[in-house]
Amino acid sequence: MNERTERQRERLDAHVFVCTNARESAHASCGTVGAEETVVAVKDWLRERDAFWTAVSVGTTSCLGLCSEDGVAITIQPRNTWYSDVTPEDVPELLAAEFGPAADCIGDPDDS
Repeated sequence: MNERTERQRERLDAHVFVCTNARESAHASCGTVGAEETVVAVKDWLRERDAFWTAVSVGTTSCLGLCSEDGVAITIQPRNTWYSDVTPEDVPELLAAEFGPAADCIGDPDDS
């Protein structure tokens, strides 16, 4: 086992977690309202700005507790920001607000 906390803290400014939880239920779940498409939109936006897997990582997660029929849940850590009802079409505006239109505010959320 290798503890890598310091290395990751130095390398990454943020982790974008997209809920992809799918369940068979009468209640909505992110996995059934466009989760995979939203993950692709997040990755594409970051790749277009050379920020994917450099300063920002993207991961999928199970339920974030913000289920909706209108879109998926996203959290950006360690910023502790949370979004619900996110669609792939919302991703450019959401990430531009968080990281700047060119992803040039990564590392400084006050400048976004």
